[in-house]
Amino acid sequence: MASIILQVDEDIKSAFEQANPEIQKQLGDIVQLFLREKLYSKSLTEVMAEISSKAQERGLTPEILQAILANDHGE
Repeated sequence: MASIILQVDEDIKSAFEQANPEIQKQLGDIVQLFLREKLYSKSLTEVMAEISSKAQERGLTPEILQAILANDHGE
């Protein structure tokens, strides 16, 4: 496995660092799926639908994602 560096704002960086290791892994998987699917020239809509489906299969539900985002903003 290789590492890459992504440019994000400080809020996103902080939220990622504060997330538990399983969530960090799931988010890494989402990025990997997105980039892998782009290699096969799918539309962004198709890629996002697959990412959503695979993330949910792996336990990252919309509720968990919302909680992560809400936590980032102090809600």
